[in-house]
Amino acid sequence: MTEKKRVLFLCTGNSCRSQMAEGWTRRLQSEIFELFSAGVEPKGVDARAVKAMREVGIDISGQKSKDVADLGTMEFDYVVTLCDNAREACPYFPAKTRLIHRGFEDPPVLAQNAANEEEAMGHYRRVRAQIKNFIENLSDEPEDKKRR
Repeated sequence: MTEKKRVLFLCTGNSCRSQMAEGWTRRLQSEIFELFSAGVEPKGVDARAVKAMREVGIDISGQKSKDVADLGTMEFDYVVTLCDNAREACPYFPAKTRLIHRGFEDPPVLAQNAANEEEAMGHYRRVRAQIKNFIENLSDEPEDKKRR
């Protein structure tokens, strides 16, 4: 059996996008990847992100928001930044680490001006679907796009 690749999903708060990515990867690619997520300014897991993922049968309610600094010297095969802020604040990783950036809009920010809860959840559902599509194709990332 091939050893699993370690992947870290990194975003600002480790509250929504990286939590969704961790949940989707656990569901769709767990035979390939050992999963981690963290933030540069962790905030706690977003309740609407939990609800959006529960709608598709994925429970992320037990996941915790973590600070990337708490990962210490852990090495990763892939570090995936999911927002521009995380990309800019991304700590140094060894040269063997493949850095991938796929920016997704921030559902909590989009939901701030929603007229109602259904409209707010629409933002979470749309980003959830985009992240799913990305995760489904993660193992097919071209080599030239993996290094930064």
